[in-house]
Parts: sequence; structure tokens; C-alpha cells
Amino acid sequence: MTPVSAPLSPLPDALRCAALAADLDAADLRSEPLRRLWGDEADDALARGMREPILRAIRGDQGALATLGRLFVLGMPQPHDAVAGALPRLGVDGLVALGLASDDDQTVTPAALIRPQSFVDADGVGEWWIASDLDEVALGTALPADHVLGVGGASRTLAEIIVPIEVERALDLGTGCGIQALLVARRAGTVVATDISARALAYAELNAMLNGVGNIDFRLGSMFDPVAGEAFDLVVSNPPFVITPRSEGVPAYEYRDGGLVGDALVEQFVRTVPDYLTPGGIAQLLGNWESRDGVKGLARLDAWVPRDLDLWVVEREELSPLAYAELWIRDGGTTPRDTEFTPLLTAWLDDFAAREVDAVGFGYVLMRRGEGEALRRTERVGQQVSGVGQALAHGLAAHDVLADGIPSTLITAADITEARHLLPGADDPSVIELRQGGGFARTVNVDPALAAFVGACDGELTVGQIAAALADLFDVPLADLWAELEPRIRALLVDGFLAAE
Repeated sequence: MTPVSAPLSPLPDALRCAALAADLDAADLRSEPLRRLWGDEADDALARGMREPILRAIRGDQGALATLGRLFVLGMPQPHDAVAGALPRLGVDGLVALGLASDDDQTVTPAALIRPQSFVDADGVGEWWIASDLDEVALGTALPADHVLGVGGASRTLAEIIVPIEVERALDLGTGCGIQALLVARRAGTVVATDISARALAYAELNAMLNGVGNIDFRLGSMFDPVAGEAFDLVVSNPPFVITPRSEGVPAYEYRDGGLVGDALVEQFVRTVPDYLTPGGIAQLLGNWESRDGVKGLARLDAWVPRDLDLWVVEREELSPLAYAELWIRDGGTTPRDTEFTPLLTAWLDDFAAREVDAVGFGYVLMRRGEGEALRRTERVGQQVSGVGQALAHGLAAHDVLADGIPSTLITAADITEARHLLPGADDPSVIELRQGGGFARTVNVDPALAAFVGACDGELTVGQIAAALADLFDVPLADLWAELEPRIRALLVDGFLAAE
């Protein structure tokens, strides 16, 4: 499929956005009402690019919710009178003035999607309306190069990993439709949101107005140029990290391609961001990193970050060059049935081969300008995770506490369970596992002494009292037992199995 030109930019206006929000609220354009309207199965099908089940479910329904669902959620033209009735405060003229639709007095044709997006953070549960460009299903073709993406998988991943801390100043670098800026604004005095795309900034500003968020400062520019000389307590970024061949005929999508070779954009970000952090400031981003020239991607990434900064990298998956190329060619709306697919695949594979890339990792990076000995941690986590932001915050806090030694009293986290595996007929377990229910959902093999230690951490006894009791129980010198337990207790603290009371 051949990409098409993107529509004109939205034209944010506070009064019109307030009127639109009132109309959307009155029509109940929210996730659950929509799901009830057309059913769970049809709603799930839309996430897989199929809108026909929804259309069948609401066929003949001319109510406000169905009309706005077709117009904004599916991106389909609707009768003028039906849209006018569904938007009594804004009106069709107001919708056109916002740059979100066109109108010929008979049919209103959407120029953007507006979809409800639920979120859960440390402050509670909420939902926003997020406007973005029409997707490939609505366009019926591949995406234009300057497409402004809505809330996708990467956006949701970044939202989940942001540490839930209160800050005075925050930066959302490469804000796109503005979803991260909205999230961070709930816990920040001021958020600066930047993007190289004027259209993306227009969407982000419109979304802030639409949802009544007023503490975001929008700035146009590349990377850190718009904030030169400034410092922030929190920097978040879902940058255009996708590795794209610099070849003629390969679309350079603004929302995912930073215009550099390989993983150079991620390298530039992590090398530069320390200059923009306040003492104690945290930077978090998503990214790709290449394994090449015989050096693994995680090792290359670690080398980019100054040694005096805390670094915690979680690699969620690693793809071969072929799998990576296919993923991002399909992301642009091109499939193997299209004539453009094979030339694009060839360009990607030639680029990887020329630079001796044998794998590409994806994951998230946390850096902090901390004090004392830096935390340096790179790991692969393939299991299902939840509440990662809280887990990262706990790990950082535990690292800081451990600078003064293991706390005198510890408690076992509420989500920890123990599993014991015995061979048939055996009295003693051959394997003892501690399992974490939330966060990174880690499983740790422990010996009987460490299992007994964790089981005794209920806040009643001190660490010293527990260790002494275990030394008597296992009939070993206390010093020898403690030398064995101490480093493993430290690891359990950082991993969230234990916490200081």
C-alpha cells in the first residue's frame, strides 16, 4: 500500500474543546458504554483491525453514542444532521473549526479519531479522550509519513513503567499525541512537552484542552533543543527509536523514526539526558538497541551511560533482523500481499547485514542522578509484568536504604508466596521457590535458611534476632550464616520481596 498525505493539523481552541468535551460526556463516549453498546467481541475485534463486527452490532442505531462511535472511534463519515444532533454545544461548524472534520452540509467526514483511553496510576482510575490521526483501517491505505499515532502498545508500556513520584518540573520529550504528558501532569507542577512535529504538538495541545489539563507547556523542536539550559526532576520519552534503513523508498514515519542510523538516537538520548536532570532526577524511556560486531546490545547500552548515574535496563524481548523488519513493515500498514513489502524487507535486511547486526533488543531504560554508589543493573525479563513503575520506585528506594546497611527490621511483601517441590517419598524439598505476584513477577530459588528468614520477616523480630535463631536452628556459626545470607537479602530488598518496616 502506498502512503498518502496527512490531513491538515488540528486547530486547538480552548472554548471549542470545552464544548466538545461536554458533548462527548453527554453522549457517554467512554470505554465501558461503548463496549456495552457493541459488545465485548466486537470491541476486541477492533483492536485487531476489524470494524465490521461493530458496524453489524450498531446497524440502524442513530443515537448520539452510536453516531459518535462511528465518526470518532471508527473514523467513518456520518450524516450531517446526526452529527449535529450528537454535538449540540459544539456543532458541526465548531468541529470543522477545530480541524477534526470536513462538512458538505450532507455528510461530516472525520479528519481525526477521538477515542477514550482509560488509565490507572497511583492516584486512581480515570479516562481521557485522545485525538489522533485516522489509522490505516479508517484510511484504507498505508499510513502517511507524518502520521500522528494515538495510544498504542508502546505508549501503554511507558505509562506503566513511569515511577509514581511527585515532581516540580517534568519533561515529555517526543510527546506525540500527548498521552505521557497528560499522565505526568497528574503528579507534576509543570510539564514541558516537546516534539519535532508541529502536527503532533497540535494534537497534544488539543488533547490537553479536551481533558481540562492546563499545566503543560508545549514546545516545538528536535531532541533537547527546546529545553536548552533547563533541568528537570523527571524526563520521560517514547522517542522515535525504530531502526529504519536510510534507503530510498523506505518511509520515514515521524512518530517512530528519528532519522539516524541504527540505534544512534537511543545512544544520543542516554548520553545527553544526564545534563538535563536535577540532583535525584530520573529519566525513563523506551528504546531499541542492536547487538552487533560481537557485542550484545545490553552491554553497548551500559557503556553509553556515565558510571556515576544509576542505570536500570529491562530488556523485554530480542528479535532477529528478519522478525524486526517484518514487525515494523507491518506496523506501517504494508503486508506481504503488497508489492512494496519485498523491497522494504530487502532494504531492512541489507542494512542490518551491512552493519553486522544479529539481534535487536527492546525494553525500557531508567537513569537517575543519585548520590553515593550507583545502581547498575541490566537484565532480561520475559514474563508478564504489572505495576512496573511501583517496582522500579521500590528498587531505587531499597538501593538508597542499603547504602547504610540492611535495615534492622524487615517485612515480607504481601504478594510473596512460597512453593516447595519434593521428590516422591522425600521428606525435604529439593527446590524452594519464592514467587512474586506483582511487579516483575520474579521467581527466586532459595535454600531452607533464606526461606526461613523471609518467612520470619513479619516486623516482630529484628534481622539480627532472626539470623541468630537460624544459626542455632541449623547449627552453624552466625558469622558463616550471615556471610551467606547478607548479599541475598540485599537482592531480595531491591527486587521487592522484602521491605524496610
